[in-house]
Amino acid sequence: MTEQLRQVITDNAVPFRGTEINFEALSKQFDNSSVVFLLGEASHGTNEFYRIRSLITKKLITDYGVDAIAVEGDWPDVYQLNRYIQGAYPKNAAFRALSHFERFPTWMWRNKPILELIRWLRDYNDELKPDKKVGIYGLDLYSLQSSLEAILKFLDKHDPEAAEKARERYKCLDTAIHDPQLYGFLARLNITDSCAKSVTEQLIELNRKAIAFVQEHEDVKEDEYFHMVQNAHVLKSAESYYRHMFRDEESTWNLRDKHMFDTLQNIKGYLSKKRGKEAKVVIWAHNSHLGNAKATQMGERGELNIGQLVKEAYGKRSFSLGFTTYSGTVMAANKWDEKGKVKNVKPGLPNSYEELFHSVNLGNFILPLKTGPVYKALSKPRLERAIGVIYRPDTERQSHYFNATLPDQFDVICHVDTTTAIEPVLDEEPKHEEDLPETYPFGL
Repeated sequence: MTEQLRQVITDNAVPFRGTEINFEALSKQFDNSSVVFLLGEASHGTNEFYRIRSLITKKLITDYGVDAIAVEGDWPDVYQLNRYIQGAYPKNAAFRALSHFERFPTWMWRNKPILELIRWLRDYNDELKPDKKVGIYGLDLYSLQSSLEAILKFLDKHDPEAAEKARERYKCLDTAIHDPQLYGFLARLNITDSCAKSVTEQLIELNRKAIAFVQEHEDVKEDEYFHMVQNAHVLKSAESYYRHMFRDEESTWNLRDKHMFDTLQNIKGYLSKKRGKEAKVVIWAHNSHLGNAKATQMGERGELNIGQLVKEAYGKRSFSLGFTTYSGTVMAANKWDEKGKVKNVKPGLPNSYEELFHSVNLGNFILPLKTGPVYKALSKPRLERAIGVIYRPDTERQSHYFNATLPDQFDVICHVDTTTAIEPVLDEEPKHEEDLPETYPFGL
C-alpha cells in the first residue's frame, strides 16, 4: 500500500526548484470567484515558507486583484507597515516601519523576506490611485497597551471629551495591561471587576459614530478612524481572552481565532465598501490556524480556527495552502521570551506526512489534495508536525506532532524537503534610512 501511495503522490505532484513554485499549476486549484486565500506555514521561522508565500501573494495581487494581506500579527504594529506601503513614510524607510515589532518573537516580522515584500508593495502601490492601493493588516489580539494608546491619542487630538470618557471606561484595564494573567486570575475569583461591559460599550459607541465623526472632522481620514475602531475591537477581544484564561466555558484558542475571523470580516467589509466591490484578502498564519480544524485533533477537542470559519463562511470561494518540511534548520526559541536561535529540524517521524513526502524523492513539490486519487490515498489520518516560535526537539513527538487528515485540512500542500532558518534583519538601523515623521495615531 505504501508503494501505491507514493506512486499516487508522484503522479499528481508538481515539483519545483528552490522557492520558484509553479504558480500556473497552483492557480488551477482556484478561480476568479475566490475571495479569501489562506497561506499557512509549518513553523514561524522558516525562510522558504515566507519566500514562497511572498511569491504567491504578489501573483494574487497582480493577477487576481487581491486587495489586502492579513497576517498573524498585532494590529498596531502591522498598521505601521500599512502606512509605509500606502506612502505615509519616506520610501527608503521600510526598515523603520518594521522596527515597531519589538515584542517576542521579533524574527517573525523583522526578517528579510518581509522587508523585501513591503518594499515591493510600496513600489506597486506607488503606481495606483489612493483608493486602489493594497493594504496589510494584523489579525491578532495581544496589543492591549499599544491599542489603548492608539485610541486615546486619536481621541485626545480630535475629540478630548470623548477621550476622557474612553479613559474612564478603560480604567478597569490597568491590571490587564501590566499583567494580563493576573487580571484573568483576579476576574476568575471575582476579586476585580470584569471590564467586559466597559470595553463593549466603547466599541459600540465608536462604531455608531463612525460616519458622522469622519464627516464632522475634515482632518480625519476614513482609514484613520477605521484603524482606531479596530484597536477598540482588539481591546474587547483581548479582555475576553485574558478573562477566560482560568475559566472552562470557552477555550482561549477559540476566542483568539474567532477574533481573527471577525477582524478579517471587518477588513473585507471596510475595503468592499471603499472599493465598491467585494474585497479579496490573502491571509498569512500558521498551518494550525489556517488548516480546517475539523480535520485535526483540535476539532476533536472542541477547538476551531480561522481556517474552519473561513471554509464555513466562503466554501469554494476560499482557497487554503499548507506547508510541510522533512528536515533542515529553523529560527526558534527554547522558551517564551528567550532569544531565537537557528536550530536543527529533526527528520520527520515515521507515519508522518513529512516522512511520506520525503520518501517519494521529488524534493520540493506542490500537491493538489482534492483530486480523486490523492484524496482517497491520503484519507486516513497521519502525524503532522507544527513548529511555532518554540521548538523542543527533545520532546518533539509530544510537543510538535498531532493527527490530521490532510485532504480535509487544506486544498493544496506545499512540501519543501529541506528548509533553512528565516533571516532576521539587523537590530541596528541602517545609516541611509531617513528619520520618520511622528507616527499617527501614535508615536513610539
